[in-house]
Amino acid sequence: MLVLLPPSEGKASSGRGAPLKLESLSLPGLTEAREAVLGELVELCAGDEDKAREVLGLSEGLRGEVAKNTELRTAGARPAGEVYTGVLYDALELSTLDTAAKRRASRQLLVFSGLWGAVGVTDRIPSYRCSMGVKLPGLGALGAHWRTPMAAVLPEAAGNGLVLDLRSSAYAAAWKPKGEVAGRTASVRVLHAPTRKVVSHFNKATKGRIVRSLLSAGIAPAGPAQLVEALRDLGYVVEVEPPKGAGKAWTLDVLVDEIH
Repeated sequence: MLVLLPPSEGKASSGRGAPLKLESLSLPGLTEAREAVLGELVELCAGDEDKAREVLGLSEGLRGEVAKNTELRTAGARPAGEVYTGVLYDALELSTLDTAAKRRASRQLLVFSGLWGAVGVTDRIPSYRCSMGVKLPGLGALGAHWRTPMAAVLPEAAGNGLVLDLRSSAYAAAWKPKGEVAGRTASVRVLHAPTRKVVSHFNKATKGRIVRSLLSAGIAPAGPAQLVEALRDLGYVVEVEPPKGAGKAWTLDVLVDEIH
């Protein structure tokens, strides 16, 4: 099973240890594309601060994020699973998983990123600010920048098992499973049952809990149909929209009564 996660806007501060080593990150086929984004982002943020804030979509109160990006090559790095701190990651609580579940997380989870493309939760990265929706002056839209290198490396990373896609639309734009891989991909939405609407906070929190439940139970469904059975066994209410034709992903709606 391969689980595709979005990052979080909020991030923990960089560590005090060794700085980033691009060549040590998962998916080494992305190294050249990572270097291109990293180089331009550092150069942008080391120049005109106001221009950098505009490009990155940062408010006046987030000027410090520009300065942080200038130090990406020298700042201490820490595991990505510790850097990302948003609602999904609070619910996932990677640090409190048992040893076996942590090993599964290191193998099965990929976090998508405007800067790194995608990283494993044990990959050591510095804290940064660069969403997938950014358009860098030289490289252009990051979603488009990542499509070609992602298409080259993600099918192999997906292996022969289930691909559980929990990404938001901006990050899903960087890689869309195709063909045989799409047929064993399940995209999950979390809906407030009474209204059938997505509410951002509990959507993210529920996705974090789903991943934690699967990791803790040691469940790795072989495909989307088996995932539906597993989630129902874990107590989730799931509605299924099978793929509309060959080469299409499944859509699973997880219904939640209470917003928490």
